[in-house]
Amino acid sequence: MPIKGPKARIRLSGLNPKDLDRICQQIKEIANKTGVAISGPIPLLTRRLVIPVRKAPDGEGSETYDHWEMRIHKRLIDIAADERALRQIMRIQVPKDVNIEIVLES
Repeated sequence: MPIKGPKARIRLSGLNPKDLDRICQQIKEIANKTGVAISGPIPLLTRRLVIPVRKAPDGEGSETYDHWEMRIHKRLIDIAADERALRQIMRIQVPKDVNIEIVLES
């Protein structure tokens, strides 16, 4: 449902998609309890960071590489800017590897 009036845009990013989905579920529960309009969570593109590292430390032998990879998952949630709901969202316990950004828009 479209959100009318001021809204808060919540961007979540992290290494573990299960943690992101758990936090999104908590935000949806808060929105349903307070009766606030919500749209999302919208899964954004996953960013893959690949780092090739040479296996041989001294440079001798054949050139063989290990490919280390880190994936950054992102979610986007729009919620109506209600003071009670935003205060409850601020109290959610967020794991260390999850980054949360809240921006108020009109």
